[in-house]
Amino acid sequence: MNSAIIVAAGTGTRFVGDTPKQFVDLAGKPLLAHTLEKFQRCESVGEIVLVLAADVVSSLNRYLDVGAFPKLAAVVAGGPTRAQSVFNGLAAADSGCEIVAIHDAARPFVTERDIGRVLASAQKFGAACLVRRVHDTIKRIDGGSIVATLDRSNLRRAQTPQAFEISLLRQAFENALLDESVTDECSLVERLGIQISIIEGSSRNIKITTIEDLRLAEAMLKVETESND
Repeated sequence: MNSAIIVAAGTGTRFVGDTPKQFVDLAGKPLLAHTLEKFQRCESVGEIVLVLAADVVSSLNRYLDVGAFPKLAAVVAGGPTRAQSVFNGLAAADSGCEIVAIHDAARPFVTERDIGRVLASAQKFGAACLVRRVHDTIKRIDGGSIVATLDRSNLRRAQTPQAFEISLLRQAFENALLDESVTDECSLVERLGIQISIIEGSSRNIKITTIEDLRLAEAMLKVETESND
C-alpha cells in the first residue's frame, strides 16, 4: 500500500484572522479540501494520514467535511516542528504501507498525475522528489556582498510530494535532530547517502504561505474554471 501524509500542522502566523491557514476559504471551500481531493482521486494512494496542529484536531469537523474523503484513515496531532509532525504522521501509517508520500497541505495545485509519478519513482528507486527548475539568477553572498554566481542548471527548487520507502524514511528519522533546520524529508534521507530521483513538477504547484499567495491561488482557480466552461 502507498500512504500519503498531508502536513497541515502549521500555525499560519502570516495570515490574518482566527481561521487556521489550512482552512481558509479558497473558491468556496477550505484550502485543505482542495489538497485532500487530489490525493483522494489519485489511484496510486491507498490511505491518507492528516497531521494537524494539536489544538485543531478536536475541532476538525467545524472546518472540513471529513466524510468526503474515504481514504482519510487517521488524523493526528503534529509537533513543534515540521519534522516532528511528519514523524508523528509516520507512526499512524498503515502497517502494510511500503511507500509513503509527504505533502504540504498548502500546495493545493499538485496534480494526481504528479503524485502518481513521484510514488512510482520511489517504488523504483527508493526515494523521489518533485522539483522545479530555478529560473532566477542565484547569488551566493557573504555578509553584505555578492561573492559568486551559482550555476542554476544544476539547481532545483524542492516541491512536494516527496516519496520514500517507508522503512528508509524511518531509518532517516532515527537519531535525527527534528528541529527547525529540517525543512524537508529529502534532507534527512540525503544524510544516509541515498540518491533521490527527481521528477520535474509544475510551476502551478505553489505553496500558499501569505495572503498574496491566496489571492494568486484564487485567480488561478478562476482561470481554470473559466477555461473548463
